Amino acid sequence: MNLVIKNAHIVAPDSKTDEVLDLHIENGMIKDIANSIDAKGIEILDAKGLHLFPGFVDLHTHFREPGYEAKETILSGAQAALKGGFVASVSMPNTNPPCDQQSVVDNILRKAKEVPYYIFPSGCISKGRAGKEISEMADLKKAGIVAVTDDGDWVSDALLMRRAMEYASMLELLVMSHCEDRRLSAKGVMNEGLMSTKLGLRGIATASEDIAVARDIELCRYTGARLHICHISTARSVELVRRAKAEKLPVTAEVTPHNLSLTEDAVEGYNTNCKMYPPLRTEDDIKALRRALREGVIDCVATDHAPHTQEEKMLQFDEAPFGTLGLETAIGVLLKELHHDEGWTLTEIVKVMSVNASKILGIDDRFGCIKKGIEANVTLVDINKEWDVTHSELRSKSRNSCFMKASLKGRVAATLCAGKLWKF
Repeated sequence: MNLVIKNAHIVAPDSKTDEVLDLHIENGMIKDIANSIDAKGIEILDAKGLHLFPGFVDLHTHFREPGYEAKETILSGAQAALKGGFVASVSMPNTNPPCDQQSVVDNILRKAKEVPYYIFPSGCISKGRAGKEISEMADLKKAGIVAVTDDGDWVSDALLMRRAMEYASMLELLVMSHCEDRRLSAKGVMNEGLMSTKLGLRGIATASEDIAVARDIELCRYTGARLHICHISTARSVELVRRAKAEKLPVTAEVTPHNLSLTEDAVEGYNTNCKMYPPLRTEDDIKALRRALREGVIDCVATDHAPHTQEEKMLQFDEAPFGTLGLETAIGVLLKELHHDEGWTLTEIVKVMSVNASKILGIDDRFGCIKKGIEANVTLVDINKEWDVTHSELRSKSRNSCFMKASLKGRVAATLCAGKLWKF
């Protein structure tokens, strides 16, 4: 590929760039960045009116393959990610078979290269995600995992989690925890409160998350392992993470676009697309999450992209699976809710969508930045483009978006990933 992107407003926090420039890409690599680049004989992409960001990095994606290809495949999930401006994802291990074997990791990486799209697999903390025996982490690390998690389930056995964190620490693996004590959430299906009572649905108490977060932070303190709190959703959990960071513990956290923007009221009408783990909470929780994200207490936004078939989501609310799509709507939600409505700068948006996640993974020398000599993994965005979320707009194999029919502001025009340009 030999391409010059002209007149792009580049926002790259790593180099403190925030101005209109040209970008020359040769053989997939960034060759030059300048006020004006001579593009004679070179393909030109005129990006006037568009912003060029480092490609987004998602720490929490469910690609469903192997085992649940009716919901999503690596190909369809990667195409959805690229349309959403993402160039890399950490894949979750709750597949069938679970990602607790080298062969599963090998298969994921091989299929990602065919797209091409960057997938950094996570492996299981426990064998089969059963919470009874530690997985063969060393073998999984050799195969290519970057983190361990039993996402979808919390490791409730404190001793097992301690040993897992010690083992992961020796292997320099990130421990990602889905913090929810199922004994407290007690088969709940939405946030416990006035709305759950009104709808006659079993509630999930905020304490089920808060207690799990508190325990895992204390195990982090004891073992020294790097701990990442997945999809944080409560104001109390935010304060626990705030205290951990003040004490210089190696704790990071993510929040989803839907937990930043939707309350439990979205469930009214028994909308199963708004049934997810953790559940949508209250306005007070949203305010706490937004404040913590802007202050850096919460490090990044992660989609928790969780595809399900239409047949599954058409079940009664109690029986429908948890999860919503997230890859294709994330930037539209953040730009609308945080940039346009609350005045966040584009630099702040780029940090939580790209830079900080790259730092957590230790890949910030080639992702989350725009500079000469590295591969061009970048995203062109029309920050003022208004669009409605509809079935026909989505590349994902599934359609279970909690933002279906919503009007968003900000849309990806093109993504360049692994040397390939995708225009939308």
